[in-house]
Amino acid sequence: MTGTPLLSFEPLTEGILIKRYKRFLADIELKDGSCVTAHCANTGPMTGVLIPGQRVRLRHAPSPTRKLAWTWEQAEVPGADGNPCWVGINTALPNRLIRAAIEAGYLNEIVGPISEIRPEVAYGENKRSRIDLLLTPMANAADPRPIYVEVKNTTWCEGSLALFPDTVTERGQKHLRELMSVLPNARALLVPCLSRDDLSAFAPGDNADAHYGELFREALSKGVEVFPSAFRFERDKIVWLGKRAVQERQSPVW
Repeated sequence: MTGTPLLSFEPLTEGILIKRYKRFLADIELKDGSCVTAHCANTGPMTGVLIPGQRVRLRHAPSPTRKLAWTWEQAEVPGADGNPCWVGINTALPNRLIRAAIEAGYLNEIVGPISEIRPEVAYGENKRSRIDLLLTPMANAADPRPIYVEVKNTTWCEGSLALFPDTVTERGQKHLRELMSVLPNARALLVPCLSRDDLSAFAPGDNADAHYGELFREALSKGVEVFPSAFRFERDKIVWLGKRAVQERQSPVW
């Protein structure tokens, strides 16, 4: 059911982004004026969501095994409609979100009844890659083939059109080729995790990586399925918003 909280957690701490540096680090000013350094799990360019001076939300989880007690989770940006929009920037979260959505039955229209979900299963050429999720259908499923699910965190957009990737990604290109390689003995499913609530459709980011766009369209033609899944990020929960449309090419949707 859309609008249903999928994950709940202790309220995040808000602050103001000062800068991100060395890819993994971000300095953030808290409301009391103190400055903390947080771990940034998103090491990409973060196109459109990396804005010094913006409001951000952090998770505080001190541990003897962690070098940093703070993790940067969300960023506030201008939304497609001009209103503020919170974006999930932690790239370690989408696999967990999509698994929870599958377990809640929100992807049933495409995956059908599932008996088992296995993460990080080796596959591809010489078993050198790992699929994010490998689904085993129920015995009574209409299509009994296993389903290889690749999840992509998606935060870049033009207007209300979600785009992935936001930079050249040889790894992402490889994932598309490997999804195609499991066909027809298995199903292949690409799930763009739209980590913001202002998006209405998904397309490949041709302007950032034209070759990825070519491979995306080839994958569609060969039977790879795409299920863009949208979420709203709040201070203490993440809400399922449902499926979004797929466009084969990048062009602004306003």
